Amino acid sequence: MVNDTLQGSEPAVAPVATAPPAPPWQNQLAARLRGFGPLGLLAIFFILLGHMYWVPLAAAMVLVWTKLSGTPWREIGYVRPKSWPKTLAIGFVFGIAIKLLMKSLVMPLLGAEPVNRAYQYLVGNTAALPGIIAAVIIGAGWGEETVYRGYLFERLGKLLGSGVVARTAIVLFTAALFAAAHYPGQGIAGVEQAAVTGLVFGTIFAVTGRLWMVMCAHAAFDLMAVAIIYLNVEVKVAHLIFK
Repeated sequence: MVNDTLQGSEPAVAPVATAPPAPPWQNQLAARLRGFGPLGLLAIFFILLGHMYWVPLAAAMVLVWTKLSGTPWREIGYVRPKSWPKTLAIGFVFGIAIKLLMKSLVMPLLGAEPVNRAYQYLVGNTAALPGIIAAVIIGAGWGEETVYRGYLFERLGKLLGSGVVARTAIVLFTAALFAAAHYPGQGIAGVEQAAVTGLVFGTIFAVTGRLWMVMCAHAAFDLMAVAIIYLNVEVKVAHLIFK
């Protein structure tokens, strides 16, 4: 005898769990952080202020702002690559190539000295390598790209829009800001180099909307610079094209 409770019955469907709605105060906070009222402007101010003291701090503040404001991670360029090895490899090779091109062609054309005076303490200084390597990977590769490309592109994009003219203006503005930040430590040569790399990295991000390859390229660029100085071959590399 077939059980009546089974005959002709349809399989039970488990209820789909849904996240409880956010409380009103949380939605209001997120909206104000995303906007350009007093709270939104304060967030921008403190992030840029934090950048003046310690770049990783500013980048961490960007991540907190992204979470609290309910901003999708993709809007600051945090998009998961289809292939991590491929993305990182492309960024690594690209960053090294750009550094060699800058050192041997672009900077000589701009009249820069063949050596970077600000970092001569690195020549043969093995003890200084762990600190500078951590600084260029965390501070420059992750920190500066998160702030200058990820965060500022998102904020300026909300103000100016996403058209070609707006994106071009954002690339130019962020590159100029990025360049100016390098003046205190590296002088005019640092400004010139940062302006060019800021334009390159900014253009890539404006086109792709993805930050991980740019982060890797930035870190590789600076790691190559450290290697050239540490090995004391700056002059040789600077004279590869122009003797």
